[in-house]
Amino acid sequence: MKLPPSKPLLAGSVVVAMAVLAGCALPAPYSPPPPPPTPVVVPPPVESAPPIEEPPPAPVVQPAPEPPRPPPVRARALNPAARTLVAQAQTQVAAGNYAVAAANLERALRIEPDSAQLWIEMGKVRQAEGNFAQAENMARKALSLAAGDPRSQSTAWRLIAESYRARKRVQEARDAEVRADALTPN
Repeated sequence: MKLPPSKPLLAGSVVVAMAVLAGCALPAPYSPPPPPPTPVVVPPPVESAPPIEEPPPAPVVQPAPEPPRPPPVRARALNPAARTLVAQAQTQVAAGNYAVAAANLERALRIEPDSAQLWIEMGKVRQAEGNFAQAENMARKALSLAAGDPRSQSTAWRLIAESYRARKRVQEARDAEVRADALTPN
């Protein structure tokens, strides 16, 4: 069978078109990117260094004199009512009436809550009762209020030492005694 003259032309065109399209599908040959340009290093201008000079000798520094210590602060005198209550509490402790003694000192503390002496007295009552942890707490409260009063501080540290010793904390008791001794004038 013979094809009409237009059919072979059409078949040949299709083959050519396919070859062209196939050629477009091929990747381009690989060529690496050009290397980056190398920077040009320009050396800094050469300058002559200044001559090295010897440093001047260091001045002699004399230690500053110690500032004078402020005189020790005396314990504040108690209010007459608080003083009476302390005397009553001490009498009650001697008689073994610790609850009454504590009640008297609590009344005195309501009058003068910032008195280190009253907190020390309360600590002594707690210690006499056998409440050594509470005695230590009272002495520490007294320490916080006795700034500048070495006598009260020393008494508070001794109360803390006795409290530690009663609880078999021997090394801590020694440390507290050392601190008390450091505050006591010779």
